[in-house]
Parts: sequence; structure tokens; C-alpha cells
Amino acid sequence: MIDKAAARLKSDGWKIVEGTGFIELVGPLWQRERDGGHEFALPTEHKHHNRRGLVQGGVLMTFADRTCGMTARFVTGKPMLATVQLDMHFVEAGKIGEILISRPRVVRSTRSLIFMTTEITVEARCIAMANGVFKILKSE
Repeated sequence: MIDKAAARLKSDGWKIVEGTGFIELVGPLWQRERDGGHEFALPTEHKHHNRRGLVQGGVLMTFADRTCGMTARFVTGKPMLATVQLDMHFVEAGKIGEILISRPRVVRSTRSLIFMTTEITVEARCIAMANGVFKILKSE
């Protein structure tokens, strides 16, 4: 199932995002640019399930947090950000084997904070929505 999802993503212009640490355990994440924005994909697999056999809510939160943070970095050019707040709304269950899509966008950017939003979808279904606030950190 994962090989089939990877082949489909590659044929649609997606590329794997290199990640280390925790996100390496969750991913791989996929990324592409489309219509001037960034899109991210996460093919779900057995390791993402909860006790009911559906996609674990923490996976959705991690996906929203990471994709909003990455987009905030791309848009602002600031290399170091920290999540200050992340509000998550679970709309519908995701099923194992489905490909999650996140299309984050900047709501507002100030000198020190970036306000982001995204919907996590599976095809035409919205399964979660997130709003986040990210702090721009000083580079060391």
C-alpha cells in the first residue's frame, strides 16, 4: 500500500521532505509547490493507527504543526521558529491507507509572530482544521 501511495505521489510531482528526529518516525512527509503555495502529504500506514484502527489524533496534530511551521519558514525566510499555540479541530476520522494533505497559509505576519491556518483533507473530505501561532526566534 505504501509503495502504491509513493508511486502516486511521485507521479503527481511530490518530493519527500528530508526529516530527522521525531518527524522521521511519523513520516515520510511529501511536499510540492502548487499555485504559488506549499502543499504537504502524509500517506498513512499501520504505525499511525489508534485503538479504533483510525488515524491517531496526535498524527494529525503533528502533521498540522510541522506543515504550518515549514510554510511559515518558507514564506518569511526566517530559519528558526517555535510553536506558541496550536488549536486543532477534529472534523472526521482519517482511515489508515489514506493520503492526508495539508495546504497551510499565512493569515498574518508581524515582526515576531506568524499566524497560520491549514485544513487537513483526504480527497474532498476535510478531516481536521488547525490554527497556529509561531514565534520568530533569533538565529544563534
